[in-house]
Amino acid sequence: MTEKTVHEGRNVKRIREMLGIKQDVLAHELGISQPAISALEQKEALDKDMLEKIAKVLRVTPEAIKHFSEEATINYIGNTNTFTGNDVAAGFNFYPVFNPIEKWMEALAANKDLYERLLQAEKEKVALLEAMLKEKK
Repeated sequence: MTEKTVHEGRNVKRIREMLGIKQDVLAHELGISQPAISALEQKEALDKDMLEKIAKVLRVTPEAIKHFSEEATINYIGNTNTFTGNDVAAGFNFYPVFNPIEKWMEALAANKDLYERLLQAEKEKVALLEAMLKEKK
């Protein structure tokens, strides 16, 4: 029986895609270019330091990348990652603490108030212009 060859770059790509993270976002977090990420994902073996940096950004262990198993990784990501603040996948577990419909209704009410004030200002302008026309006659 032959031992399965580990392709660390491909594993990084699969984990990144499972998390819904684009190459340019990962590149930004690592301080490198998007083409550099593409090149890394083509490599069979990654530099130990780079592997650790990528693992930290993706919030997995370097071992999870080395010994990638889709089922195990899904379980690991689902059970251990809680993204907050400016994390790469801050939108991953987004549950707003406000009711978006209420916020939308507030915005509509504010727009209505603004419209009514603008309409009143236009009516006052028209009345003023009409008064000026009457004075000229």
